[in-house]
Amino acid sequence: MYKAPVEEIAFTLNHVAGLAEAVEIGRFGDLSTDLVEAILEEAGRFAGNEMAPLGEIGDKQGARLGDGEVKTPDGWPDLYRHWREGGWNGLTAPEEFGGQNLPHMLNVAALEMWNSASMAFALAPTLTMGAIEALVAHGSDALKSKYLEKMVSGEWTGTMNLTEPHAGSDLGVLKTRAERRDDGTYRIFGQKIFITWGEHDAADNIIHLVLARLPDAPAGTRGISLFLVPKFLVEDDGSLGARNDVFCHSIEHKLGIHGSPTCTMIYGDGKFGDEKGAIGWLVGEENKGLACMFTMMNNARLAVGMQGVAIAEAATQKAIAYAQERTQGRAPGWSGSGQREGMSPIIEHPDIARTLITMKALTQGARAICYACAYATDMSHHTEGDEARHWAERAALLTPVAKSFATDIGVDVASLGIQVHGGMGFIEETGAARYLRDARIAPIYEGTNGIQAIDLVTRKLPLSSGEQMRGFIGELREIADRVSTSNLPAFGETSDRLKAAIAALETATNWLLEVQSAGRAVDALAGATAYQRLFGLVLTGCYLAKGGLADTGDGKVDKRIALCRFMAENLLAETSALKDRVVSGAASLEAARAVLA
Repeated sequence: MYKAPVEEIAFTLNHVAGLAEAVEIGRFGDLSTDLVEAILEEAGRFAGNEMAPLGEIGDKQGARLGDGEVKTPDGWPDLYRHWREGGWNGLTAPEEFGGQNLPHMLNVAALEMWNSASMAFALAPTLTMGAIEALVAHGSDALKSKYLEKMVSGEWTGTMNLTEPHAGSDLGVLKTRAERRDDGTYRIFGQKIFITWGEHDAADNIIHLVLARLPDAPAGTRGISLFLVPKFLVEDDGSLGARNDVFCHSIEHKLGIHGSPTCTMIYGDGKFGDEKGAIGWLVGEENKGLACMFTMMNNARLAVGMQGVAIAEAATQKAIAYAQERTQGRAPGWSGSGQREGMSPIIEHPDIARTLITMKALTQGARAICYACAYATDMSHHTEGDEARHWAERAALLTPVAKSFATDIGVDVASLGIQVHGGMGFIEETGAARYLRDARIAPIYEGTNGIQAIDLVTRKLPLSSGEQMRGFIGELREIADRVSTSNLPAFGETSDRLKAAIAALETATNWLLEVQSAGRAVDALAGATAYQRLFGLVLTGCYLAKGGLADTGDGKVDKRIALCRFMAENLLAETSALKDRVVSGAASLEAARAVLA
């Protein structure tokens, strides 16, 4: 059973991502280290004791649709009520709407624990938190007053309605339409697919944020507006009124996240109400809905990155536990006794140990990347002027890497976990397969990892004419230098390996900036995904080194250095090959297109 790694999470937050220093200098008001510790401990207790036991039930039962109503797995409505009553939904929300206004870093740490316990369940509050952010940033005072308090409390949940059968990543061709009414409302007509928690029985109302197009809207993404469409209309006194003309037509039967209802939503079919059309209210300005939705999506991308970390952590825990108990063969040099027929636990075999340590290193690296991204987001909100701009750019730079690298390693680590289990990993009874099934969606939604790579290379690298990235590389080089000057033999060849990997990243970065300046966009995009992984691996090595350099007196510094050295001497060599793919792979890719004809 999953047990939240609270100590490791706290260490990464405080001493790798930078939370402890920020708290010490008062960046977050009266937030104290004691309060941080209490929040993490309670989140870990709830995740391990209450959520995790119901995660398996959710996977086996799944969400169920009947007569337009969706039932979540047994025990989930009560679980959601307990979660909501704990105040978890409003950790980062503004105090004026009942939130706690805590740092984003604490929320992503809690999200890691929720998703390790049950990714399918955690998707509900993840979408609600994103909807809250969009309304806080772009909603009118009237909408904020009517909806935010109950969304922040978790009494009402939120959704994001983008995708249509013909419009996935290309939102410019969406067809859902909106019609103006004289009373200032709009009528929404259309179909949306893949709507996470679009219908369910865990909350009293569901607040849909829907992208639609007005009749006189410009073509493409410049003509998209965002509307708030509640499942139940809300009266002036805050009570629930009539059912709106929106309903769930069907739910998807998916590879994973079975307990999360993935809905096809129909707007304006006339099933409810005297007049066809779901009643909606404009969020932000007409024809500027995509900017509003991206407020929701940017932090959602980091939240999805945390799903990758969470699945990797849970899969690693399960694999280590299995490897400690499963006996097979006799490992070289093993002299243990009391095992069946002299067999050793498979964790004693070098190949299994290598696999498990690889899982640990990738998981911890992805965790640090995501927490560092959250730190940058927090700093952008708690600083001013040039410093705020610097941190906003840093958050923008790290977001596509956090989303893509963490979700890729979520899949990789979950797959390695099955391998450790051997044939039993392929059997659903052990639970190892569930992690791979759940993990596989994360590199796809909230912008595929290929789209993240395009965003990273074409929009984020050129920030401040490339100086944001160049400055970041300088910071990473300082970490490698600190390893060198520490003179700790336990680091082995870590410093040299880090410096070589950082040099590869710098070479690839400069090349991408140069070819884009020269108008060779195709060449840059050919290496975008390889660059994204290169970036993630370098960050993993540097952040593990930063952790190894932080001796907090907890008695675990030797283990952190050992993990860092393993990563540097076993996994960082890939960065050289990735650099070559970035700078030399475009020509062969173009030539090979013929094989696809």
